Amino acid sequence: MKPKLVINGAAGRMGKRILAIAVESGNFEIVGAIEHSSCAFLGEDAGEIAGVGKINVELTTQRPASADVMIDFTLAPAADATIEYCTSNKIALVMGTTGLSDAQLEKIDQASKKIPLIQATNMSVGMNVLFEIVGKVAEKLGQEYDIEIIEQHHRFKKDSPSGSALTLAQRVADGAKKDYPDCLKHGREGKDALREKSEIGMHAVRAGDIVGIHEVIYSTLGETITIKHDAHTRDNFVRGALRAALWLTGKTPARYQMKDVLGL
Repeated sequence: MKPKLVINGAAGRMGKRILAIAVESGNFEIVGAIEHSSCAFLGEDAGEIAGVGKINVELTTQRPASADVMIDFTLAPAADATIEYCTSNKIALVMGTTGLSDAQLEKIDQASKKIPLIQATNMSVGMNVLFEIVGKVAEKLGQEYDIEIIEQHHRFKKDSPSGSALTLAQRVADGAKKDYPDCLKHGREGKDALREKSEIGMHAVRAGDIVGIHEVIYSTLGETITIKHDAHTRDNFVRGALRAALWLTGKTPARYQMKDVLGL
């Protein structure tokens, strides 16, 4: 039996692609397409909005009481309602929304005692492989290598640095035995901005329609190593989220990670 999937933010840029690729995959039964009350498309068929034809699921503000898993790529202020809905109805949750507060992350921890869930700053398969290796590279290279992280996103992105860049920084700091987040240096300016040995540089670019580029630079006197991930399209995040939703369905309550999904 196919998992029953609810998509939160189904008329958004990510939501439409999640719905479209879920339908095209044939792996899910779409039972809910949720949007904010201000959405101009409420009452319309969610499949037609997503460009895959009629699926007989109406875009609505009402969340179904029965489902197997929800995917949420919306905004941080909406996360609390999503967590409460999934917890109350015993629905597995794949949370890809970034910019969450410490209080919201604590709510996710508490929810994981009642439902299976995955909360990740980036659902891309390639990016999650990157998460697993950047700390190991920092550890092997040692303290003589300066480490800088550069992330690039579209002009509409609200949070900075990106959640993915912060995850990279935390993994690198762990590997390099630096004190996270105190080791982060967000940009540099001034006449006396000499780099300190203990810091990890963090730089954010916001321009045009860049989907997402993350680069970790390890450099010392004589050589530089650069590890880079370039997202060509949001579909790679979508495919990772759908892979996570399929894997998560039926699991026992816990807070899982994308590395569990990918067997890393």
